[in-house]
Amino acid sequence: MLGAGIAALSLGAGYGNARAATAMHQEPDNTANNKQQSTAADQQKETPTDRELAQKIRRSIVADNSLSTYGHNVKVIVRDGVVVLKGPVQSEDEKKSIGAKAEEIAGPGKVKNRLTVKS
Repeated sequence: MLGAGIAALSLGAGYGNARAATAMHQEPDNTANNKQQSTAADQQKETPTDRELAQKIRRSIVADNSLSTYGHNVKVIVRDGVVVLKGPVQSEDEKKSIGAKAEEIAGPGKVKNRLTVKS
C-alpha cells in the first residue's frame, strides 16, 4: 500500500515537471503587439480587387523558401489598394524582402511596412 502511494507521488511529480517544461516552450503570442497597431486583419475590405491583391502578395511571400516561418506568417491587410504588412520577422533583410515583394505587386507607394524585427 505504501509503495503505491510513493509511485503515485512520483508520477505526479513527473507530471508537474512535464507541465512546467511545456509552459517554458510556449508559442509566440503577438496579441499585445497587435492591439497596439491601428490596422488589423479584420479591417480588410472584402472588395474583389483588395482580396485579389492580398492573395497575390500572400502567394509571393509563401513561395519564397528563403523566408523564415515568421516571414511566411506576416499579416497582409489591403484596404482600397493600400497594403499594410504586420507581424514579426527574423531580420531587417527579411523585412525589406517582404516589403519589396508587396510593393512589386501593389505598386510603388502603396505599401506600409509595419513589420518588426524579432529580438
